[in-house]
This record gives sequence, C-alpha cells and structure tokens, in this order.
Amino acid sequence: MSKLHTVSFILIAVGGINWLLVGLFGWDVGEIFGGQGAVVSKIIYILVGLATIAELVSHKKLCRMCVSNSSGSSGTPAQTM
Repeated sequence: MSKLHTVSFILIAVGGINWLLVGLFGWDVGEIFGGQGAVVSKIIYILVGLATIAELVSHKKLCRMCVSNSSGSSGTPAQTM
C-alpha cells in the first residue's frame, strides 16, 4: 500500500500544480501533450482522478494525524516504526 500511496501523492501534487497554473496563467499542463483532447492528456487526467479517489479511501488509515486523533490522543502525530 505504501507504493500506491507514494504514486497517488505525486499524481495529486501534479494535479494541484496544474490547477495552480490554470488559475494563475490560464495554462494547462496537458497542453504539453497536445491539449485536453489528446489521449496522453486524458490518461494523465484519469490517473490523477484515480489517485485522488485512492487517497480519499485510504486517508484515514494512512494519515498519522487522523490515526492519532481517532485514538483519543492530544492531536500530535502518531509514532511510526
């Protein structure tokens, strides 16, 4: 599950940076690959969306802050090995 989390996190970061670029400059990273209609761009958008869903589903289990808060602690991150 750790590799899936790492890949998902990277894809979500790419998606977030893409939205920042769209908001600030009106430029979509997908333009590098031929625009939103290009197959490569669609694959990237789908992967970012699937990564987001994977993170949403696994977040509670993987997030140190959420794990520590659900166990009734004071809000400090749980210790990991």
